[in-house]
Amino acid sequence: MAKIKKPTGPQTDKHALLLSVAEVVGQLHTNLDTGLTSQAVKEIQKTHPPNVLNGEGAISWYKILLKQIFNAMVLVLVFAMIVSFAVEDYIEGGVLVAVIILNVTIAFFQEFKAEKDMDALKNLASPSARVIRDGKTEVVPSAEVVPGDICVLKTGDTVPADLRLFEVMSLYCDEKLLTGEAEPVEKVTDSNTNAVATEVAVGDRINIAHSTTPVTKGRGKGIVISTGMNTEVGKIAAGTNGKKPRKLGRSMSTKYGALQPVKGGFRRVFDVAGKFLGITEGTPLQKKLAATAYILLGCALILALIVFGVNKLNITGEVAIYAISTGIAIIPESLIAVLTITMVVGMNEMRKAKVVVRDLSALEALGGITNICSDKTGTLTQGAMIVKKVWMHGVGILTVLHATNASDPTEGTFTLDKDTGKMDEPWEKVGNTDFDQQRSTAGLKFDVPSDDEQPEKLIDKGRPAHEVEMTSGLKALLRSAALCNLASVRQETEGEDQGMWKTNGEPTEIALQVFAHRFDQGKRIFESAGWEQLAEFPFNSTIKRMSVMYRCLDSDDLLVFSKGAVERILDLCTSVGVGNNNEPLDDDLKQTVLREMDRFAGQGQRVLAIATRTWTKKWSEDKKAGNDDKLRAEVEQDLTLLGLVGIYDPPRDESKDAVRECSDAGIKVHMLTGDHPATAEAIAKEIGIIPKSTNGLPHAVAESIVKKATDFDAMTDAEIDGMQELPLVIARCAPHTKTRMIEALRRRGLYMAMTGDGVNDAPSLASSDVGIAMGLAGSDVAKGAAKIVLMDDNFSSIVGAIREGRRLFDNIQKFILHLLTSNVGEVILLIAGLGFQDTNGFSVFPLSPLQILWINMITSSFPAFGLGKEKAASDIMRRPPHDNKKGIFTTQVLVDMLVYGFLMGTCTLMTFVIVVYGANGGQLGVDCNKAFSDSCGPVFRARAAVFAELTWLILISAWEFKSLRRSMFNLDPYSESRFPVFKEIYENKFLFWSVIIGGLSVFPTIYIPGLNTKVFKHAGIGWEWALSFGAIFIYVTGVELWKAIKRRWHIFERGDEDLNEEEQRLSRSKRLSFRQGSFTQARSFSSFSKISRRATKGSTVAHEEKRAPSDPQVPRVRSA
Repeated sequence: MAKIKKPTGPQTDKHALLLSVAEVVGQLHTNLDTGLTSQAVKEIQKTHPPNVLNGEGAISWYKILLKQIFNAMVLVLVFAMIVSFAVEDYIEGGVLVAVIILNVTIAFFQEFKAEKDMDALKNLASPSARVIRDGKTEVVPSAEVVPGDICVLKTGDTVPADLRLFEVMSLYCDEKLLTGEAEPVEKVTDSNTNAVATEVAVGDRINIAHSTTPVTKGRGKGIVISTGMNTEVGKIAAGTNGKKPRKLGRSMSTKYGALQPVKGGFRRVFDVAGKFLGITEGTPLQKKLAATAYILLGCALILALIVFGVNKLNITGEVAIYAISTGIAIIPESLIAVLTITMVVGMNEMRKAKVVVRDLSALEALGGITNICSDKTGTLTQGAMIVKKVWMHGVGILTVLHATNASDPTEGTFTLDKDTGKMDEPWEKVGNTDFDQQRSTAGLKFDVPSDDEQPEKLIDKGRPAHEVEMTSGLKALLRSAALCNLASVRQETEGEDQGMWKTNGEPTEIALQVFAHRFDQGKRIFESAGWEQLAEFPFNSTIKRMSVMYRCLDSDDLLVFSKGAVERILDLCTSVGVGNNNEPLDDDLKQTVLREMDRFAGQGQRVLAIATRTWTKKWSEDKKAGNDDKLRAEVEQDLTLLGLVGIYDPPRDESKDAVRECSDAGIKVHMLTGDHPATAEAIAKEIGIIPKSTNGLPHAVAESIVKKATDFDAMTDAEIDGMQELPLVIARCAPHTKTRMIEALRRRGLYMAMTGDGVNDAPSLASSDVGIAMGLAGSDVAKGAAKIVLMDDNFSSIVGAIREGRRLFDNIQKFILHLLTSNVGEVILLIAGLGFQDTNGFSVFPLSPLQILWINMITSSFPAFGLGKEKAASDIMRRPPHDNKKGIFTTQVLVDMLVYGFLMGTCTLMTFVIVVYGANGGQLGVDCNKAFSDSCGPVFRARAAVFAELTWLILISAWEFKSLRRSMFNLDPYSESRFPVFKEIYENKFLFWSVIIGGLSVFPTIYIPGLNTKVFKHAGIGWEWALSFGAIFIYVTGVELWKAIKRRWHIFERGDEDLNEEEQRLSRSKRLSFRQGSFTQARSFSSFSKISRRATKGSTVAHEEKRAPSDPQVPRVRSA
């Protein structure tokens, strides 16, 4: 049993469940409002261990070492070493020992570092904690939480440490992993001062939230009392042996059948062997490449049999060594190591772009994504919401002007239009205004003038808040908006941020709370005046509303305040307005409300309804608010509609260009949002997901572009499959709608990325090909179900991740082609070499075993690493997605491998023939595989020429394989350089110097005495250099000719990648009924420069920025 270390940081004198909140605060030296200071946290972290469990995320170095020792390549080398010592070739055997040790050591340290880097990156997306420090709410990794921290909990969070709760609202935690109880436990804040800690079972400690337990409902705050191994779950972990549950079907008990011991035993052996060999664990690509390595090992054995057969099974030491040489030649020794390092580099690049990869399989799938299903709020839009319009029955429309800071309630003025049938917009002459920030799709301009056209129009600057008449209707709406709200707004009173306004909470609720603060009607003002919250019915993405119950100030009256989607609230209302404006909600009045909603929504605003009622029944504390659907239905009825609130969330500037880049890349963007259809449609038009007008589209396509979730969910699978196009916008989307969309896309053979942030999004995130959770707004449950986490919740980061995924896929193809091509060339040379037999009848090596090892491990490996670091191709986001079913080993890669391998093998074979037979009359000497003699001079010189030639061909191939289709001399079609080849090959400096140094390494290996004849079994050469140099030109010509053939006849082409830009544009216009991203309004070139900094060089945006604005081939982007 593991020993639990005694905590060295702050702790209470007895268990915190027995102490009052004030006592815990005093003993842990914290503050309920401002939390710990940053300096205090640093001091505690110096003496207190991280908040992790022992062994969590630990990397077993010995497992990595064993993995390196027992892979296919090392096993072949070990066998070759044994044979070398057996035939008393001690030099070769000694070199093989050194090679094995060197290879295992380098591979071990490379993979160990890669695993550590990978583990560190994954920890960035591990469960996080929302803590209050220095008076600010921060999101930090759970490992950084310390005793005394104030943690904020909400539905979907995972409790980061053991907490002493001091504030709860319908808080329920699932503790079945600790207690075995299936039902979530309701939490309270009271302490049990009469009990003894050891007498209170874990399940009864209801004022404690335990580490790792998920919050199923409600919200709360607590003080961290224990972390890491000192938590209750840490004590359980310390008492176990770390055994993992066995997989199904692995039992060896006869109670499952007489044959079960045999079946279970066989499956256990298979699991151990598969894990050991790497073919049952890892990502799909890792498993495929591991399996490929063992297939090649099988091929090596077959080649060995061929060697034995040619020698009529006369297996001498020389024959055995030749067989081993062919085996070494066919196995790409550095394949797995290059793959691991390339993936880690890819993960680090994504990390820089605010994307954290939790599952390596996502890296492989990203390049094949055909559809992105994205949320709207905070992803496609800025998430900086501001209340712009408020409609109140009998009062009019209140408009907020000149407000651009979503956190500052003192900024902005108001106008009140009492004529509800007509909206009269104010105008103000402005200077350099960013219109995109303030303009809606339908042309509504909150602050944007047309002063050039109407210079004589008077400027209406509106009135400050204190000059707006506080009617009973406005006051009731502000009170409801403030109290039915979890957000907080405060102004800093000290420090460097003194005077600044700070907000905490969801963007929508912040907008409502800031609006209430504009009139000094904030939540804290009400609660400090004596308003007491009794119950909370939290927001639910299915019913799309939230309600709270408060006890009125200076009375026993209870008021219910509700907010939510207009249709959902309106169905629960029986009246509208307050005071003299109160009227029964009849059908005509309901239609009036819906018209106002449609007007707001059509202007790109998110519309919420605010309502209230008086609760006339008796309320007792044992009511299970938020947990009783029957009670909720009883509370949320007979409501009075107070008004509608229009909240504007402007699209992100980069979203428009990102959608357009997706279209160029053959990716369709779908918006799945909970907003009103008109709101969703307006924003979708503004960022180019759907066209401004559908008049030019086929009727069936136009009808399916925008759908309400209720209509989509009502369709059968057959009806959905019969749609010509799946919806690009689904409004009022529920979690199960996302799941249906995934199923519909999958039935069409498409690969999708799905975004989500809530607990209910977990099923869709888990079932999609690439689930993407929001790092800022996402719950821990959503992050746990996703493969990727966006640290900035930005849609353009998804596009950047896809770009990086495509780059990674391309580079893996490149280095696999590079490694396997050299193997094919070597095998062709060695198999043909079986015909070169000396006077004793033994086959003569065209390449010695150590020459092969040098080429495979030194010559090939470093350029392969360089290809893994290669930048993205200029047209990477102008191609269609790759086929995830085929994966890395496409037909093109396999055919290229054979073509280039044949060229390489033929060139080296002809060099050997010319030297031995053309210049030396076929003199193969005697025992030239063992040692140098005068009769072996031609063979040793031929080997040297072949060795130099093969080395250089492999190195030149690395430059050629920078693109599988484009000429090495014109890799970037957009380059303005007359000789771009020099710039292109030097741009990847690691690859460049790998090729240069590798090429120069040939000379010392050929000319250093002793090293050449005794180790490599070749000798110095003279005129033979001409053959080696000449072969380079022949090989490069052959490669360029094959690439030209592929381009000319579009062999293995994906999409339009062989067409020039104009041909691609014409091809797309013929195929597509419309092109996303081409419908946006005119934008400034400054927005292009923002996205181009993240765009791939040569991609749509980056390429357009290269051209002058006056270039007639690129018109300014205008509304289609």
